[in-house]
Amino acid sequence: MKNDPEAEGGGARVESVTEFTRRVKTVLETQVRPGWVRGEVSNLRAQASGHLYFSIKDAGAQLSAVLFRGDAARQEVKLRDGLQVLVYGEISVYEARGSYQLIVRAVIDDGAGRLQKEFEALKRRLADEGLFAAERKKKIPAMPRTVGFITSPAGAAVQDFLRILIRRGWRGRVVVLPAKVQGDGAAAEMMEMLAAAQDAKACGVEFDLLVIGRGGGSLEDLWAFNEEPLVRAVSACGLPIISAVGHEIDFTLCDFAADVRAETPSAAAELISSGFVAAMERTGRLAEDLEHHVGAALETAAGRLDHARSRLRLLAPSARVERGFLRLDDLSNRLGAALGATVQARRQRLGEVRSLLRERSPQRRVEAESQRLLALWKRLQAASPASVMNRGFVIMRDAEGRPVQRSSAVRSGQVLAAEFADGTLPVKAE
Repeated sequence: MKNDPEAEGGGARVESVTEFTRRVKTVLETQVRPGWVRGEVSNLRAQASGHLYFSIKDAGAQLSAVLFRGDAARQEVKLRDGLQVLVYGEISVYEARGSYQLIVRAVIDDGAGRLQKEFEALKRRLADEGLFAAERKKKIPAMPRTVGFITSPAGAAVQDFLRILIRRGWRGRVVVLPAKVQGDGAAAEMMEMLAAAQDAKACGVEFDLLVIGRGGGSLEDLWAFNEEPLVRAVSACGLPIISAVGHEIDFTLCDFAADVRAETPSAAAELISSGFVAAMERTGRLAEDLEHHVGAALETAAGRLDHARSRLRLLAPSARVERGFLRLDDLSNRLGAALGATVQARRQRLGEVRSLLRERSPQRRVEAESQRLLALWKRLQAASPASVMNRGFVIMRDAEGRPVQRSSAVRSGQVLAAEFADGTLPVKAE
């Protein structure tokens, strides 16, 4: 078959990546015996699982290493970046990435790391020269208008820096002065930007304040900020300068040489904008106080003006005439009301007297007596014998003409007279 490796290689077997890596793993893990390695800890990362990942390095090479949680709990040495250590472990191949690493079983402190020793030695020497003295520090302007930030334009530090300034409403101008912040040549580029920023004619911008910094990292990542030429340039800078390198726990020699150290670029942005924010808050309070006082003054003036207008109206001749009209109308109304009430009372009294006279007049008494007599006469008429007989009753009388009131008074054979309304008939009792 054309282009067949097995055919071209005389029958050599083709391996997959997994197979080849597994063969390398077998060779390394069986042929490379466990042993001690000396080096400097770098890029230390602690996982939530408790495992520690780091590199062991020297001037010529570096080796990936891992200290698993169980082994880490037994160690007396607390690992940190820059620490010089002796570690014991065996080689292991991580097939998924095709990389090898040292599985560390024991750690011994081998003294301070080379970089850390250099850092401390240079710090002491520069401090003895007075490079970090407080009297050399310049005051940071409370409200800088133009700020230059010496950093990598591609780094997260500049984004964090600008985001804080925007969020706090800062009104100044930021000019990013691009420079490498790590590796060979980084210190030289930052020194070049530092010199350019101090020459307003050359760069075309007059800065009130400079910031030099970057995000966090290991000691070697931040080493450019510990290089003596850059540290001396920061200390000699004619403009106020803030060092904002790394995280809160990171310190560089530029931090000591600068006029002010900010823990992070974000902290530097807060420091720069703090004066502006305080001024805005004070301006807001003054505006509120001014509005309050002006409002109170206007209200008082309006009250005094109304009072003056009222007094003018009271003292004006036309006002006195109008008050006279009002009093005249009031008296007229009161007089009319009084007369009306008097007439009404007299009319009511007259009506009462008339009623009393009507009740006591002789004619009324005669009429009343006539009515009473008429009623009596009608009652008498209704009770007369003729009236009774007209209603169908009969009066029985005996021979002498006396009324017979009870049947027990009548004898058998007695002759009686039955008196009707229209005549009398003789009757005989049986």
